[in-house]
Amino acid sequence: MNNKLKVAAFFSGCGGLDLGFIKAGYEIVWANDFDKYAVQTYNLNFEHKAVCCDINQVDYRDIPNHDVLIGGFPCQPFSMMGLEKGFEDKRGTLFFKIVDIISYKKQIKQQPKIVVLENVRTLMTHNKGETFKVIKQELESLGYKVFAKMLNSANYGVPQTRNRVFIVCFLNNEIDYTFPKERKLEKYLQDILEQNVSEKYFLSERIKKTILSNGSGGYVAKSETDLQIARPLTATMAKMHRACQDNYVTQNGKLRRLTPRECARLQGFPESFKYEVSDCQAYKQFGNAVTVNVSYAIAKSILKYIEADNL
Repeated sequence: MNNKLKVAAFFSGCGGLDLGFIKAGYEIVWANDFDKYAVQTYNLNFEHKAVCCDINQVDYRDIPNHDVLIGGFPCQPFSMMGLEKGFEDKRGTLFFKIVDIISYKKQIKQQPKIVVLENVRTLMTHNKGETFKVIKQELESLGYKVFAKMLNSANYGVPQTRNRVFIVCFLNNEIDYTFPKERKLEKYLQDILEQNVSEKYFLSERIKKTILSNGSGGYVAKSETDLQIARPLTATMAKMHRACQDNYVTQNGKLRRLTPRECARLQGFPESFKYEVSDCQAYKQFGNAVTVNVSYAIAKSILKYIEADNL
């Protein structure tokens, strides 16, 4: 493949999905996100700058021609952490903005050959499977052959249990795509911890009692610390949930929360990845991110089909 495949990225956040494709040899030609702090972090780290905008306000004529469309469309409408309203939630309808963009590109004969979308694991079971059925039908109506699978970040080199649905679509209906193979985990949470961590990350004795409690009322779950494989990072980590939901580790005999850099590592971001935002915003960005390792594995796996079928 002599020329880099051009990618348009939507709902990029701080760039986890985008970075995986860049590492695999693709070129990002357009990217966007609504969160100004996420765009700030993105633009610190990527050559092509993301546009900070509401996708509803994007002029489709401003989106350059691209071979691949990628995006982690907002997951709150389908997440167990939210109210699971699905397409009743206006954020859920943002999937249809992707459909509209592809339809527009199809009309002007610039339809992307490949589409890669990401969302929470409950997307496939939401509303007894009807939500995913609609998504699949919409993509198929645009001419794509659709493949979907839930992938766990812990099976792609990072010590974090993070199950996400990935949807990979090809215009070529002859393709029989296979998702990337899993690999053995070689690093654990303790292997990626920072040393000489600021005191602000350590828990006081007062808050520790709450953090280590097993819940109350209608919500009871076992609190555990020092896990080998981290629980899923969340966008609300800054709130410091109980240890049955967030990750806490013991260092120098004291319990502490993870640092933003450790969260970046758990999402596969390199040490060179920069962020100049508050801890609260950094936790949000890394908690929302697509794991770079998984994105890279998918991007690499797609290449062989492109080369073999001359897409």
